[in-house]
Order: sequence, then structure tokens, then C-alpha cells
Amino acid sequence: MNEKTFPSIKDLHPKAWPFEEAQKIIARLAKQPNPKNYVLFETGYGPSGLPHIGTFGEVVRTTMVRQAFMRLSDQPTRLFAFSDDMDGLRKIPDNIPNPDMIRPFLGQPLTKIPDPFGTHESFGHHNNARLRAFLDGFGFEYEFQSSSDWYRSGKFNDALRRVLRHHDAICDIMLPSLGPERRATYSPLLPICPRTGRVLQVALVAKDEVAATISYRDPDTAKLVEVSILDGHVKCQWKADWAMRWYALSVDYEMSGKDLIPTVALSSKIVQILGGMPPDGFSYELFLDENGQKISKSRGNGLTVDEWLRYAPPESLALYMYQQPRRAKKLYFDVIPKATDEYLTFLEKYPSQSPADQVENPAWHIHNGQPPTASSPLSFAILLNLASVVHAEDGAVLWGFISRYRPGVTAANAPILARLVDFALVYYRDFIAPHKKYRPANDAERAALQDLAARLATLDAAARVDADLLQNLVFAVGKDHGFAELREWFKALYEILLGQEQGPRMGSFIALFGVDETRRLIAEKTADAVP
Repeated sequence: MNEKTFPSIKDLHPKAWPFEEAQKIIARLAKQPNPKNYVLFETGYGPSGLPHIGTFGEVVRTTMVRQAFMRLSDQPTRLFAFSDDMDGLRKIPDNIPNPDMIRPFLGQPLTKIPDPFGTHESFGHHNNARLRAFLDGFGFEYEFQSSSDWYRSGKFNDALRRVLRHHDAICDIMLPSLGPERRATYSPLLPICPRTGRVLQVALVAKDEVAATISYRDPDTAKLVEVSILDGHVKCQWKADWAMRWYALSVDYEMSGKDLIPTVALSSKIVQILGGMPPDGFSYELFLDENGQKISKSRGNGLTVDEWLRYAPPESLALYMYQQPRRAKKLYFDVIPKATDEYLTFLEKYPSQSPADQVENPAWHIHNGQPPTASSPLSFAILLNLASVVHAEDGAVLWGFISRYRPGVTAANAPILARLVDFALVYYRDFIAPHKKYRPANDAERAALQDLAARLATLDAAARVDADLLQNLVFAVGKDHGFAELREWFKALYEILLGQEQGPRMGSFIALFGVDETRRLIAEKTADAVP
């Protein structure tokens, strides 16, 4: 949006959570002068593994807050995607080739470990490249930052001097949170061994603030070793590292997972000791698998981004990340169709909404205030059920029904629908077809189905494609045949005709599938011929 739009957005007083977060940043800036000429947003990435769905969630949510802030303030903004690639590799990942290649380098910074994929100068550089490709693929606007570059270039030197100066005060914060064994050797500054290149967790023997050095005993030789804390010769412990980075970069906003709440609290205390201010942000809830268990990369019990995008467009995933970020949500394959149709619903509502309602619409935040003008004339659920009934293996089969139901609609002039057709075929093949299970109708259900078929036969051409009229007809049949709970009538339709426990709005489905085809389907499932 251009600058003239900003005051009108402010006057709307939007309540969507990205705007609430943006207001927090505005209040923060009012309390203290901003030494930078921009507001800095940050997301973090641990490159010991490949980017995952949590990485996407953090970047897309932060981007939504940044977009909202830009509508409320004329201050420039930047988004740093910061890679912690100076971390020492603690264990060999399970999903890499040539694991023996990197075994001798365990403990060294990721950017000093050979690339087992053979494509980059180090394992850290390889995963950083994957991160950038991942973010670029979604069109995120960001600036990539490497921890190794910041340490080794000296850009962290002033902040590291402050860590050394306040070493004991930082220890006072950290030691109560550690076990006895770890307390005995803890230091916020980890030397990188000149002999082995490994990041060492060792007790310090001496500190020299003037010379900016620390001394320790080599754990293998017991010799006293003195190293500079500058120019990449040390690496800060994780919590101190996060605080040191906040201080050095003057980060204004960074969100993180609920599991890091204790870490945020400790790092916030440390950055204040260094003379900085903790960034604003919030703790988002973690995702659960279909059994309600926390998703774990090591267990592999959750969806990956690639898996989601195999079955639905990225906008549906962005919506899932937008909705209720502070509430734990299940993340498994069954949620994909619902998220996709919810996205389509928000997209369809947007053009007719008032400006005040538009900025509360998730589509505004997914598309940075400029959602596409076209939606889809059919829901994803309808397409899935159509694919299920006709056992579709080819998109041409679905398009045959679509073109009859919506004459003139083609893949060329309905690109969103075209994408959904492709996704529906894959989702049907992988998740619906293997689990279809039809049940026979009982006598009462058979009578109701035959009555439905008979009433459908009386409809004229216009009524046969009127989804609302067809839906009312289905309702009427259920009521007339004494279904006390119409929910049970529709459940019977789904289980008998579609072979599944849940299904579409039947009026829309019959209009798309066809009245005659529906009557033939009823006849097939009730073992009666259509007159």
C-alpha cells in the first residue's frame, strides 16, 4: 500500500493480532529513543538441520507483524533471518549422506564442518543455502545473517567485550538454572580450541578485560591456553548468545516457541545487564500430532512443509499459522482440507467487506493487504468428494463435471480452482482411496434414499444445478422420513454413498456431480434400478 493508505488503516483501529503486536512495538519506541534509523525484526534458525514447518511459521508470523507495523508507522523496517551457524555440532543428523565424513569434526562450528552433500564449502553453508531457498520460495522479504560472519568479522566484538566485563553477573543469572555438574564449568564465553577447532564448554581459569582474553585448561592436555574473545575465537553459550545478539543488533521484535519461555526470561535479564533492552514479541504455542503429542523433529511425528504443499497451496498453510498462534493445534494431514476451504472462504468474503472488516480478515495478512480478486467457485472438500465418488485418477474427469456445472470455467480463467483440482487428485489417492469403507443401508435409510432419488427425478433443468434448492430437498427428505437428528441422515448419506464418515454439503455436491449421476449412485448402493 502507498503512504496515503497508512492514516486510514490507523483510523480503523484494527484488532487482529498482528496489529496488536505492531502496537506493542510502537509503544516500545515511544518509551526510548531508537538509535537505529529502522525497526529490526528477527527470526532465528539452527542450521544443524534443514528448515522445517516451525521455521516457516516463525517467519510468516513475524512478516505479518512487520506488515501491520508498516501500516501504522512510517519508520523503515528490516527483517533479519539469523542463522546460528557458529554452534558446535553435537550429534550427527540421521538424514544426511556420508555421516562418517563429518564424524571427526563433531564439536566444531557448523561452518567449519565439511558438507556431506558435497555442494558447499561447509555443512553450515549448505543448510544456510537451503534456508535461503526455502524462504525465497515463499517470497519472504528478509536479510540473511550468519552468526559466523558476525563473530569472525568483528561485528560482535564490542558486545563480546561487554559479556566479558559482566561475566560474573551473567553467571549469577545462569547458575541457578543449571545442574551441579554444569554449574562447575559454566561460562557464558566458550573458547574455540586452537588445537582442535572445537567449541569447548570448560571452566575459565582467568579473564583479562583489557586484553580481551580468557584462559582455560585444555581438557585433553591440561595445558593452560589463552585465547582472544574477539574475531571469532569464542562463541557465547546459547542463552547468553541470544542476549548478546539482541544487544549488538538492537533487535526490536522477535517471537519464539512456548518451550523457550524460560530461555527468553534468562536472555532478557542478560541483555539488560549488557545495557540493552529485550525485544518485544510473544511465545507461540507448539504443534501437536494427531494423538495430541508434541511434534518432534527427531520422532518425525508431524507434517513437514513439503508434505503440506504436496496437498494444498501455501496460502492454506499461512492461514493455519495465522489462526490462534497462542493456542496449541494439531498439525496432521486431516487438517489440510479444512484449512484450504477456510482460506477460500476468507478470500471470497474479502471484496464485499468494509475496510474495517478487511483488515481483520486473515486474507489481508496472508497477502499483505492485496488478496487476489478471484477465489474458487468450488470448495476443496467438494472436489475431494467428487474425486472419491468417481475414483478420479485424471484431472480431465473432474473438469468434465466442473465444466458442466460451471459452463465457461476453465483452468486458464480459474487458476485457483485449477490448482485445487491437482491437489485433490493427490490427496484423494494418498488419503481417501485407501480408507474408503461403504456400509449397506438399513430399511429406513433405503426408503429415504429411494425417496430422494424419486424427488430428484422431478426437478427441471434450473433446479438441478441450484445447490440451495437441492440442499433443502435433502433436508426435507430427512425430516419426512423421521430422522430425529438430521445429522444422522447426512452421516448415512456419507457412509452409504461416499464410503466415509464425513462429507460435503450435499446440495452443492449433487449440483456438481449431477442429478442423474446421483440417482444412479443411490440405485447402486441400494441395489435397486432407477426407473
